Amino acid sequence: MPFNIVVPPLSESVLEATVADWLKKVGDQVQAGEILVMLETDKVALEVTAEQAGVLANIMHQTGDDVHAGDVLGILDEVGAGVSAAPTAPVAQPAAPVAAAVAESIASKDPSRVEATPVARRVAEVNNVDLAQVSTGSKVTKSDVESYIAGQQKPNYAQPAPAPTQAPAASPAPRVAPAAPQAPVAVDSSKREERVKLSRRRRTIAARLIEAQQTAAMLTTFNEVDMSAVQAVRTRHKESFKERNGIGLGLSSFFVKATIGALKAFPSVNGEIQGNDVVLKHYYDIGMAIGAEEGLVVPVLRNADQMSFAQIEKQIRDYAKQVNDGSLPIEALMGGTFTITNGGVFGSLMSTPILNYPQVGILGLHAIKDRAVVVNGEIVVRPMMYTALTYDHRIIDGREAVQFLVKIKELIEDPERLLIDG
Repeated sequence: MPFNIVVPPLSESVLEATVADWLKKVGDQVQAGEILVMLETDKVALEVTAEQAGVLANIMHQTGDDVHAGDVLGILDEVGAGVSAAPTAPVAQPAAPVAAAVAESIASKDPSRVEATPVARRVAEVNNVDLAQVSTGSKVTKSDVESYIAGQQKPNYAQPAPAPTQAPAASPAPRVAPAAPQAPVAVDSSKREERVKLSRRRRTIAARLIEAQQTAAMLTTFNEVDMSAVQAVRTRHKESFKERNGIGLGLSSFFVKATIGALKAFPSVNGEIQGNDVVLKHYYDIGMAIGAEEGLVVPVLRNADQMSFAQIEKQIRDYAKQVNDGSLPIEALMGGTFTITNGGVFGSLMSTPILNYPQVGILGLHAIKDRAVVVNGEIVVRPMMYTALTYDHRIIDGREAVQFLVKIKELIEDPERLLIDG
């Protein structure tokens, strides 16, 4: 009997998805658990698998279609029912070595067999690129395809053609007056432009940023933090910490703990406006912004106040790996009470982050630079970092925002206090 292939449930913040790539075509036989189609949301790529063995009888939504949870993507028939492959006359098989070579050649040139991200497949399709020619031995990414396209567009420096044989001299032509200079020819700018459709994630990011700017009364305040004490702690304990926990002691865990200490001191920064009410959240689900190929994603550290330094570092490492290979579960992106974003990893010295709406606060971290500062009346060189807090002025006053950043500064500059306040 026919079986519907449907869009799986999405998170409460994801309303729709886009069909990124069908891995099977009508008439193909599939096994239970085999991936049929890839969907792309604004946050993650979703795999839709076959819940039973059968034959793909119909495709209801093609690549590029927008779909919602519960929509029917296609129809799967039981094996032997519905659509089936037409019988063909027997074909003489080549000798064993030749057959193996032919089979290997066919498989290597089948783009559907090349492991690639949905974005890479879409870029390859738009530019008529054979993914089999791009394959690097690992999952092909968008940047791999773009690098291949750039390499194919290099100018072809062909050898000059041989000079033609000399013809007999002709009688001199009559002298003609020089032609008037021609007007400049208009250049077709369309040949130097490229039109690329915004991805599902980029469209959603754009919509949410506009929503945050049009809804919240955003204001940003700054402070600077002396990172000497944290760097000293990391230097003293990095070897034993890694040996004991299997991961390095980074900066993220220090700032997560310091943020929690500041949120406890200023609960409104961990709140949310719902109509005429303010919802104060007495739990600490901290979102960590991670840069991805198609835009920023913010997976959440659940109950971060109950996590150890090692647990925080491991969870962030796992999230980063899942973001890069496209396996981040959509549940990891749901919720969140406050967000931390670190532009310093890209070299940013100072920025004004935009709220991850409906949250009312976001902490921006930046590059650590040696600067001359005055300590106890003397000029010394210290590793300094600018921090920024963007906040919703509707429920957070400037005094609270400044004190919030001061609290983080105090905790980072005296890491022992993290054991108490953080």
